[in-house]
Amino acid sequence: MVSMKDIAEKCGVSVATVSKALSGQKDISAETVARIKKMAAELGYQTNAAARALRTNRSYNIGVLFFDEGHSGLTHNYFSAVLESVRTEAEKSGYDITFISANVGKRAATYLQHCRYRNVDGVIIACVDFRDPMVIELADSDIPLVSIDHAFNNCTAIVSDNMDGMTELTRKVIEAGHRNIAVIHGENTSVTQNRLRGFFRECEQHGISIREDRLKSSTYRNPEGCAEIVKELLKEEDRVTCIMFPDDYSAIGGIYAIRESGLKIPEDISVVGYDGIKIAQVLEPKITTWKQDTEELGKLAVRKLTALIERPRTTIPETVMVKGSFLEGTSLGSPKK
Repeated sequence: MVSMKDIAEKCGVSVATVSKALSGQKDISAETVARIKKMAAELGYQTNAAARALRTNRSYNIGVLFFDEGHSGLTHNYFSAVLESVRTEAEKSGYDITFISANVGKRAATYLQHCRYRNVDGVIIACVDFRDPMVIELADSDIPLVSIDHAFNNCTAIVSDNMDGMTELTRKVIEAGHRNIAVIHGENTSVTQNRLRGFFRECEQHGISIREDRLKSSTYRNPEGCAEIVKELLKEEDRVTCIMFPDDYSAIGGIYAIRESGLKIPEDISVVGYDGIKIAQVLEPKITTWKQDTEELGKLAVRKLTALIERPRTTIPETVMVKGSFLEGTSLGSPKK
């Protein structure tokens, strides 16, 4: 096995210099660091994880707490993309990932107990019930924590700008000529609340009032439920001209229901989604939607968490907003006159 001593001999430097170069210390020149790292790669040097843990008093292990009501796990189109970005960025930073659950082996345990058992350096939490006492217990502990898409408990949060996204998406719908709009929204979370605020704000700017019966409650990633809601909307004499869905995956169910009724998209009725998942961009019609920047969300979550882990005395908890972008599809058109 290649050692630091082997690298030192090849580079003509001391073992201490090699150690500093590989651990990222700043008191040696960039040229020397580059030369040592190049030689380490050529020799196939691998860091001894156990020795590094003893030296730094860290496990280099990040916990990920992810649980959604639909029990979709890693098949969740939006969060699976976020978590893939988390994994990639963590590996670049020299950290491994452990998924946190409410058990240790076959024994029930709290999230905090699982984190202690796995000796994680910090935790990223996403898509959980933030009112859950076990989540609050974890947030109140001394383990560094970053949340995704929800700000709470004075923890660092990486949040997709849902209000801005929904505002911009609503503007596109209104600019296409729609005034008779229905919105199917997800469960009552901060994400949903911010999206609805963006929707109402933009409608108000254009003097458009929305009937209460055109605001329909569903759950995220629920194509079957949204299909049933769409069927009810299509029965109305004064039919809506555009339906805004809580996410692209749910919109697929709505599109099926519209087609089943014999209507065409967007000629007879328009559809817009949210999230910008890949499957929605290869369907016919291609769904007009708002793309959330899942890659940036995951990257920032890891970077902010490693800062909290490695520089706890100088890193301040903060909420970081991540902008998205409009994806033009073929499911949004102008209403019939």
